[in-house]
Amino acid sequence: MSAEAMVMPSLISGLDDAWLARSHEEIIEPDLPICDPHHHLWQRDGHPYLLTDFLLDAGSGHNVVSTVYLECGSFYRTQGPPEQRSVGEAEFVAGIGAMSDSGCYGASRVAAAFVGYADLRLGARVAPVLEALAAAAGGRFRGVRQAAAWDPGFVIASSHGRPDPGLYRDAIFRQGIAVLGRMGLTFDAWVYHPQISDVVDLARTFPELPVVLNHVGGPIGIGHYAGRRDEVFADWSAAMRDLSACPNVHVKLGGLGSKRAGFGWHERPEPPTSQELANAWRPYVDTCIEAFGAGRCMFESNFPVDKASCTYAALWNAFKRLASGASPAEKADLFRDTAQRFYRLA
Repeated sequence: MSAEAMVMPSLISGLDDAWLARSHEEIIEPDLPICDPHHHLWQRDGHPYLLTDFLLDAGSGHNVVSTVYLECGSFYRTQGPPEQRSVGEAEFVAGIGAMSDSGCYGASRVAAAFVGYADLRLGARVAPVLEALAAAAGGRFRGVRQAAAWDPGFVIASSHGRPDPGLYRDAIFRQGIAVLGRMGLTFDAWVYHPQISDVVDLARTFPELPVVLNHVGGPIGIGHYAGRRDEVFADWSAAMRDLSACPNVHVKLGGLGSKRAGFGWHERPEPPTSQELANAWRPYVDTCIEAFGAGRCMFESNFPVDKASCTYAALWNAFKRLASGASPAEKADLFRDTAQRFYRLA
């Protein structure tokens, strides 16, 4: 382990509701339909974030018509075969989705789709796990995320699966990916920016597999990357343009409010405005939209992780500022339609 290695900060500890409450903004384009394609619900680290918590955020003025729940290790089974315990999260999501579909919690379809976890390192043996996830999720299961974010400078990688380096190039893992593809499922990729080439290789090897890269490819701004933003951006942008040549790959525009991005919003006496967020994030978002096109890009909240930096209202206002020059069709793709196509939402 490098002498410069650091313990990754908790991404959700220290959420300060009083600090966030200082943020007050008029909602930009309040009628624009949004599908939030990346959020979590959980009970962890003494910071529960469940349906009512999310609805308070999502109900702050933007027109969130549907959401996609991303696996985060919530409510796993405590008994049964270890490889099947993630099915508990599918059962939880099915209940959340049914509650939302009832209309008792408002018009938003929360957890209209679900991306679960199965250990693809099981290879061909992952098929029964995928079948169990589909059976438990009440028609919401769309695919798998297995995080590969790893860096030698971090004592604890933020990927909760504690991946080995080079996970996406592992031969047995790729046997599992092949099963995923044969079952018509999607793959959510989560890496740090030095690992984007692993996603490129995976996408080229499985050109029929729909892949979406989470959090604009994970540019890091803390630890041994602190103070190197220009250098990181140059490396990241070159890798993203390489990835954009893979037509089966989409990208989620978000995750830059996470503490790991290194903007330090959570350390300020006042929360950032949406204009400040847009100014900081524009180079990343513009690069992705230029490389992939609006038809392969989708804005994401990544809540509650990005709630460490800003409110839900300010975050989506920032995205709307970033998309202010887009055509109506491009805006529709960025805010709803790309996500609905990728995750097969009616």
